[in-house]
Amino acid sequence: MRITVIEHEAEAGLGYLGEWLGLDCDVVRPYLGEEVPGKAADGLIVLGGAAAAWEDERSPWQPATRDLLRRAVTEGTPTLAVCLGAQLLTMACGGTVERGANGLEVGACDVVALPAAASDRLLAGIGTAVAVQYHQDAMTRLPDGAVPLMTGSRYPNQAYRLGEAAWAVQFHPEATPEIFARWTEETGLEAGPELNAEVKAAEDALIATWRPMAEAFADVVRSGGGGA
Repeated sequence: MRITVIEHEAEAGLGYLGEWLGLDCDVVRPYLGEEVPGKAADGLIVLGGAAAAWEDERSPWQPATRDLLRRAVTEGTPTLAVCLGAQLLTMACGGTVERGANGLEVGACDVVALPAAASDRLLAGIGTAVAVQYHQDAMTRLPDGAVPLMTGSRYPNQAYRLGEAAWAVQFHPEATPEIFARWTEETGLEAGPELNAEVKAAEDALIATWRPMAEAFADVVRSGGGGA
């Protein structure tokens, strides 16, 4: 079993997911000129990046990535879309992504499970949990048929499921404290040192919460996407 991974930039890689999935990942790096495939392998992960989901002139591979996501949803290919990936999935399937009205959401932030998460194959058992955030755009209207799974105080649409086997998460389950610290350094975030310390302090909680989610996603890939 293999997972196709779309990586938008070198500093936004698989992170923890590379350790947790236990499956081979074929990482595609379109920013280095690699072509986005027309079809994913047994599973698909689309990671985050600095561009907005509508900034195709900045990241000219985004239309092909949206096409890939749309096909994965249509064909029931197990899909995990993270931050920018979640926003690309949202746009690809008819939802709306806009510059967030409540500003930058960044650091170790709480996300809260909605009732539908209790029976979800990835997020069951999560109540209120800490997650790494770094985004200023927001999924303001979900695709038709999407099942909201998690919410938050700054932006309500934090996770949803579309179809049987596609999940979008606005937060970064893959981000290690080291990856997050590189992001704050690269962007020159004034509160970076304080935020870095908060994410580092949350490391054990991050692992305890999001490793089971990653392992559950790998199980969905192994099962071919079927199931309740």
